[in-house]
Amino acid sequence: MIERLTADHARGWRWRWLLTLLGLATLALSVALAVCLGELDIPLAVTLKALLNGLGLGTYDVSRIQQGIIFEYRLSRALVAACCGAGLSLSGVVLQALLRNALADPYVLGISAGASTGAVMVMLLGLGGGLIGISLGAFLGAGLAFTLVALLASGIQGGPAQVILAGVAAAQLFNALTAWTVSTSANAEQARSVMFWLLGSLGGVRWNDVGLAAGVVGAGLVVCLYCARALDAFVFGDDAAASLGVPVARLRWLLFAVTALITASLVSIVGAVGFVGLVVPHMARLLVGPRHVRLLLASALIGANFMVLADIASRLIVPGQVLPIGVVTALVGAPVFAALLYRNRSAP
Repeated sequence: MIERLTADHARGWRWRWLLTLLGLATLALSVALAVCLGELDIPLAVTLKALLNGLGLGTYDVSRIQQGIIFEYRLSRALVAACCGAGLSLSGVVLQALLRNALADPYVLGISAGASTGAVMVMLLGLGGGLIGISLGAFLGAGLAFTLVALLASGIQGGPAQVILAGVAAAQLFNALTAWTVSTSANAEQARSVMFWLLGSLGGVRWNDVGLAAGVVGAGLVVCLYCARALDAFVFGDDAAASLGVPVARLRWLLFAVTALITASLVSIVGAVGFVGLVVPHMARLLVGPRHVRLLLASALIGANFMVLADIASRLIVPGQVLPIGVVTALVGAPVFAALLYRNRSAP
């Protein structure tokens, strides 16, 4: 019996590593496509030379414009998209487990709405006197929203349903502040710029954003994997988790803080991108099952691939125009989520 359990465990680990390697290989291919494809055609040979130059592996003759497009624009954009997809998907998995709600996603806590309010106030009202950039304003707004949700939930004993209600209240409040600021302070051009940012944009990302996004998502993934078994217990309720020795209240707020940090950081870089944290965890469950040690990794890899492919589509769907990436994720995510709902409805 022990030998059979050991063999099953070894097969499980081999299968997990195989899926991880497959996901990483697919992600590498997606990033390569994102670097090669775009509104400006650049030969593959020139693209490879520009990448080698940027990585310090060569000194090939490439024009400054082509070097900048390939390495500074397309590659950094693709890597931030991958981090954004992985982080939002990771946050969605954690929140769905903690709140025991299949419709929970990274924005259920009102973090996206708070980040949008902070960014809009910096853009339109000059909040901070020029010392605060849009990204920092978004991060501060997200932090304020999470603090408000934490205070509201703590005041009403902070169960899963109460946290969702607190998040809805905070989201409505910050959405109203955003709408009020735009309607009273923006001209037509400013309103267009704000709307584009609110729908998600990767146009302004640079290599310093890659470092921030990768660092936050990587640290969040480590923490979540460390808590994977506790997340398995949370699915069955607080009492079941507590009976297994899980420090329910402390761990719940730790994981809430981790998801808030991930979401706030990503929203401050790319704006609000919907449906990724909602849809991707359900897709991952269909592939690897509900155990979180597998689900977290699978969701992060699927989300990263999804966002990179969505970024490619946003640059190619309309010739000569770049769509907000949130439009693409919604156009794809809404039908996929509807299909998942129908599948679960028709299941016996």
